[in-house]
Amino acid sequence: MRTLSRKQQILGLAGWLVLAYIAAAIGAVASINAADFYASLQQPSWAPPAWLFGPMWTTLYGLMGIAAWLAWRERGARPALTVFVGQLALNALWSWLFFVWNLGAISFIGTVALWVLILVTLVMFWRLKALAGVLLIPYLAWVSLACALTWSVWQLNPQVFG
Repeated sequence: MRTLSRKQQILGLAGWLVLAYIAAAIGAVASINAADFYASLQQPSWAPPAWLFGPMWTTLYGLMGIAAWLAWRERGARPALTVFVGQLALNALWSWLFFVWNLGAISFIGTVALWVLILVTLVMFWRLKALAGVLLIPYLAWVSLACALTWSVWQLNPQVFG
């Protein structure tokens, strides 16, 4: 672990949390009408209720920020953090692809790419600090569900997603 002052630690944690929640905000802007849009779509029987998405994503972004902070404190973290920032950007983009631009195939490809980047980030973080990797497991699990859900909703709603 790098030697960082208490102030550096606190500022680092705040910075990584702010970055994670900025990505959340970018996605949220695209999701302003998501509840109504989501309710209008045919969904598989196993789809989570719409009310669950907000609290789940809020929690996951917090875990992402903490995981990034834990990794950031370790020597040699730059490559892992670069991948982390890339997956964060793709995560923010997904809401635009799905909810605003209604690009079914590209949304699905985006979730698959996001899943791969999360897995790579998880492994890289784990190698730096095991807890940092562990904190990304719920995120990987949720995006696994999101990937299957994106595919299903796209296939069930060709009139919307082409």
